[in-house]
Amino acid sequence: MIDKNELTNQLTSSVSYKHHKSRRGKHRMYIGMAPGVGKTYRMLQEACELREEGIDVVIGLLETHGRKETAAEAEGLELLPRLSITRGNTTLTEMDTDAILARQPQLVLIDELAHTNVPGSLREKRYQDVEVILAAGIDVFSTVNIQHLESLNDLVAKITGVVVRERIPDRLLDEADEVVVVDVTPETLEERLIEGKIYAPEKIEQSLQNFFQRRNLVALRELALREVADNIEEAAETSTPAGQFCCVHERVLVCVSTYSTSVQLLRRGTRLATIMRARLYGLFVAHPERFLTKEESLYLETCQHLCQEVGGEFLRMTSTNIPKAIAEVAHNYHITQVVLGQTQKSRWDLLLRGSPVQQLLRYLKDVDLHIIAAEKSSVKQTRT
Repeated sequence: MIDKNELTNQLTSSVSYKHHKSRRGKHRMYIGMAPGVGKTYRMLQEACELREEGIDVVIGLLETHGRKETAAEAEGLELLPRLSITRGNTTLTEMDTDAILARQPQLVLIDELAHTNVPGSLREKRYQDVEVILAAGIDVFSTVNIQHLESLNDLVAKITGVVVRERIPDRLLDEADEVVVVDVTPETLEERLIEGKIYAPEKIEQSLQNFFQRRNLVALRELALREVADNIEEAAETSTPAGQFCCVHERVLVCVSTYSTSVQLLRRGTRLATIMRARLYGLFVAHPERFLTKEESLYLETCQHLCQEVGGEFLRMTSTNIPKAIAEVAHNYHITQVVLGQTQKSRWDLLLRGSPVQQLLRYLKDVDLHIIAAEKSSVKQTRT
C-alpha cells in the first residue's frame, strides 16, 4: 500500500496486496468536503481495478443512497450480507464484522466510517469495527467527510450551523496508510444536488438553503484540503532527515518578554498568521539566573492564554543566549516568520553587545523578521 506521504490519485502496479495474517492491514481513507463529492464512487472504481488485477475484494458495507451511478459501479463486486439486529418489533441491519473476518478477503470496502452502530451491537462505532478488521490483517478502504473529524466539530458547527453528531477521532487520519482527497468544486456539487444525484427531490431545496449553501461548501472544501495537507506535512516532517524538510505552509513565531508590549506583539502576530493562514507560535526565553516576579509570571500567563485562545502553541525555553534560543526554535519548528519588539537596550549596550536583531540575522536564513515598534503601529520587515 502506498504510504500517505506519497498521496496519489491512482494505484500503481507496485502496490502489493499479498495477504499476511501476521501483519496489520493497511487503511486507505477517502475523504471529502460533503456528501455527493464522489468518495464511494471513487472507492468502488479503484477497487474494481484491483479486482481486475486478481485482488480478492469484497464489500463489507455500502450505502448508495439511491444513487444509480454508485450502484452500477458496485456491480461485479462481492457484497457480504448485513447482520440483522432485532430490537423490540424493529429489525435493523449493520455491517457483519464477524462475516468479514470469517471470509478473510485481501481487501474490504467499508462506507461511512463515522457511522454509529445500532444499540446492542458489539461495538459502538463503525470505525471500531474497522480497527478489528485491520488488526486481523485485512486491508480496508473507507469513506468519511471532513465534518466528522472530532477536532473540527466546533468549527464546522460555526461554519454551517449544523452540529455533527457522528464523529471519529483525529488519530484515524494520522494512522491511515493513505488518505485520498476526493475533491470537486462547490459549483459542481450544487449541480449534482439540483440534478437529484445526491438527495431525493423533496430534500433538494432544503439542502440548498442549509448545509449546501455556497459559502458553506467553499469553507468546507478549504477545510478538507488544508486538514489533509497539514496531516501529510506533519508525517513528512517526522520522516524526513534533519535539515532536508521543506515547509509548505507559513509558520509565525512571536517572541514575547515580560515587557507590557508583548500582548501587542501577540495580536500583531495573530493578524499576520490569519492573513497568511499560518500556524502561530508564541515563545518566551527565560534567563536561568533571573527569577520572575509574581506580576511578570502572571503577565506571561496572560500571553500564553491569549496565544492558545487564538489556536496557537506557546513555548518556553531557558537560555543565556536569547537570539540563539529563538533561532533554535525557529529551526526546529520550521518557522518562516518571526515577530519581535524593538529592543529595550540602551545605545551603550547595543554598542558593546550588538543588537538582538543583528544576532538573529546571523543565525537565521530564509526567514522574515517583523520588528514591531513599541508605541507605533508601523512594521519594519527585514528579509534575511
